[in-house]
Amino acid sequence: MSEQSRRPRKPYRRPKKDPVRVLAFDALRAVDERDAYANLVLPPLLRKAREKGDFDTRDAALATELVYGTLRRQGTYDAVLAACVDRPLREVDPPVLDVLSLGAHQLLGTRIPSHAAVSATVELARVVLGDGRAKFVNAVLRKVAQDDLDGWLERVAPPYEEDAEDHLAVVHSHPRWVVSALWDSLGGGRAGIEDLLEADNERPEVTLVARPGRATTEELLREEAAVPGRWSPYAVRLTEGGEPGAVDAVREGRAGVQDEGSQLVALALANAPLEGPDKRWLDGCAGPGGKAALLAALAAERGALLVASEKQPHRAGLVAKALDGNPGPHQVITADGTRPPWRAGSFDRVLVDVPCTGLGALRRRPEARWRRRPEDLDGFAPLQRALLTTALESVRVGGVVGYATCSPHLAETRAVVDDVLKRHRDTELVDARPLLAGVPALGDGPDVQLWPHLHGTDAMYLAIVRRTA
Repeated sequence: MSEQSRRPRKPYRRPKKDPVRVLAFDALRAVDERDAYANLVLPPLLRKAREKGDFDTRDAALATELVYGTLRRQGTYDAVLAACVDRPLREVDPPVLDVLSLGAHQLLGTRIPSHAAVSATVELARVVLGDGRAKFVNAVLRKVAQDDLDGWLERVAPPYEEDAEDHLAVVHSHPRWVVSALWDSLGGGRAGIEDLLEADNERPEVTLVARPGRATTEELLREEAAVPGRWSPYAVRLTEGGEPGAVDAVREGRAGVQDEGSQLVALALANAPLEGPDKRWLDGCAGPGGKAALLAALAAERGALLVASEKQPHRAGLVAKALDGNPGPHQVITADGTRPPWRAGSFDRVLVDVPCTGLGALRRRPEARWRRRPEDLDGFAPLQRALLTTALESVRVGGVVGYATCSPHLAETRAVVDDVLKRHRDTELVDARPLLAGVPALGDGPDVQLWPHLHGTDAMYLAIVRRTA
């Protein structure tokens, strides 16, 4: 009998299930397999874990960081992992790649000690992948652990001087085409684009809106770690993350969660100078209802009616819920904004926040940057032009239309406005900058582009158009 055969075998050890990392893995699999969004997947998973008693506040914070951090830095981690794997990443099973990405984030994007990050991730691999593939995960992550993030970026990112866009794409974890588009929208300059890309990778604060006539900022400011908004008089920021569902006014629908950029768009339309009556307002793309709820409250203060129109029935239901309890008259309808059931010239103010690529909200939906493709722009373009055209036909002479997108891409902003207005000579652009009182760095006008790195908001775009004849 050989010496090796006489050695006692090590007893099999069951892998230890870490609820935090298992939940983070489950969230990433949902994002990948079902094209889900983390901001929709994660809350119910966290709520279920709390109900089972598996999680405390610190656990929830770590799980959230693991999910969002991994998604935000996916492009960077893919470049690092590609240098540590002996085959193309596309040939690595997606669940294995998710575990590797979680490990890479712990090693390169958190303060978790390297040995603990590797050990915990390998243990996760044993639970969700099995012992065989856990050995592969262990080997790859030990290679990743040999250097820190700066060291890896020196190795995997091309020099800025040789390929600026690819350098920025790898260092700041954005697809190259998105880097190029954002750079064009900013108008050039290295400092601005780096600041913007880095802002996209920061966790955004939770911002609440006090709906006029239903809640006040004073009430919301009594919440823990609450501070006034930067620009909107109705905004309150929860600086330490905070749980909006724990706020009474939010649970009761008197306040909502709404980025300040969205609030400013609604306020600008409501404050645009008008000639003649001011009794009928329209939100032509109202789902899921945040802007509609603010507009309806502002309209109520003036005795005006808001009609909120949404094409998708389930989203129309969300709008109705957001407007429930509004102090003034309002109406929610399910209708196609390009084939409206109302007569031309029916409204004094019209807002169309059109469907778009969402490149202005990458802080909140980091996975969107990896799903979108340049060809998506061609899919949205006809709808955006049709909705703006219908909005201009829906407003009376002397009335105003607000065209908004949560994208700074020039193909979705100025190109759409310029193209439609060329065919509608009975219109004029209104300088929107004075309508955002106190907000700096709004550009040359007359339209307005907000930026995460300059304003702390989503990258909302707004053009105000007046019907002249």
